[in-house]
Amino acid sequence: MKINKYCLPNGLRLVHCEDLSTQMVALNIVYDVGARDEHPDHTGFAHLFEHLMFGGSVNIPDYDAPLQSAGGENNAWTNNDITNYYLTVPKSNVEIGFWLEADRMLELAFSEQSLEVQRGVVMEEFKQRCLNQPYGDVGHLIRPLAYRVHPYRWPTIGKDLSHIEQATLKEVKEFFFRFYAPNNAVLAVTGNISWEEAVRLTEKWFGSIPRRDVPVRQLPCEAVQTEARRLTVERPVPLDALFMAYHMCSREHPDYYAFDILSDILSNGRSSRLSRRLVQEQKLFSSIDAYISGTRDAGLLHISGKPAAGVSLEEAEAAVRRELEELQQTEIEEQELEKVKNKFESTQIFGNINYLNVATNLAWFELTGQAEDIDCEVEWYRAVTAEQLKKVAQQAFREENSVVLYYKKEQ
Repeated sequence: MKINKYCLPNGLRLVHCEDLSTQMVALNIVYDVGARDEHPDHTGFAHLFEHLMFGGSVNIPDYDAPLQSAGGENNAWTNNDITNYYLTVPKSNVEIGFWLEADRMLELAFSEQSLEVQRGVVMEEFKQRCLNQPYGDVGHLIRPLAYRVHPYRWPTIGKDLSHIEQATLKEVKEFFFRFYAPNNAVLAVTGNISWEEAVRLTEKWFGSIPRRDVPVRQLPCEAVQTEARRLTVERPVPLDALFMAYHMCSREHPDYYAFDILSDILSNGRSSRLSRRLVQEQKLFSSIDAYISGTRDAGLLHISGKPAAGVSLEEAEAAVRRELEELQQTEIEEQELEKVKNKFESTQIFGNINYLNVATNLAWFELTGQAEDIDCEVEWYRAVTAEQLKKVAQQAFREENSVVLYYKKEQ
């Protein structure tokens, strides 16, 4: 992949990859701010800004109208580590994309009315996703069980509804000017646009935005967990559910891809171990899943499932632990490991055919290291050995490193 890079004097990093197979251009801006950067008493702000950034900027009262008129589309998402905005637009109208993104990086159209509208949207989303949906509060239960001091202990949507409800315009402005800065962002431009044109438009529209005093991140380190943590709740849900989590390394750690492979071996497709053995053969679960959080700081490997009728949560947990013990005691056979690696490689290759996916990935890799790492991910994944997987399983799948939530149906 031919990757071009340039850093503006104001600190904005531009990464570019030309793709002449499309008539479209993608702009993806990732800001180095997420839920982990929030104050414990003012959570949900990064997610709130995902909405506020579409409420108009200092010179453009309506973000969506000009983009839609130009044949473009846009969206955004937030997690605990980053806030990501992207748009696609026909190459003939590409400058509209640069104009729109630069203006809202410069300053939003802050007003009590805009805040009230977006605050209402976010509060409604909180209620729908976390309060009025079965199992919706799992994140609010399992995160503080796993994390005692690190800000991963609350979900991206916020710890409590009142934090957004009571957010003031002054607090919102301060959050914006603290984090939404050219020197705290990466702009990835892909699709049918030359490197020269990408640089010209980036300098034209983003070059005059001033640097800001972005605070140095100083997050508390989570102590090593020394005993199992358990919680049982009862809710008006249709079925009992089991949620387990094990502390794992950060994304930059050498064992990160080993954890990713372990989660795939456990639960990636019908032939994966948990699906094949516990759902299809033993019929202990009606559904089960395993995945990693993929966070920049030390994260979690999650396992969640719903036991089959007549199977207790204790029996279900014991069955999962037997599968984890096997990973600790026996090296994975080469054929099983190769199958998982092949599936990962094909997913990466097909994923990076799409110019928008490339923009998203380039921005992420440049933010966390260097954009060129996009071409190394398959290699890092393939370098994981059966011996390494066994060692990681032995370290991670210890009972004292576990978090277990029994989510019971109300009697």
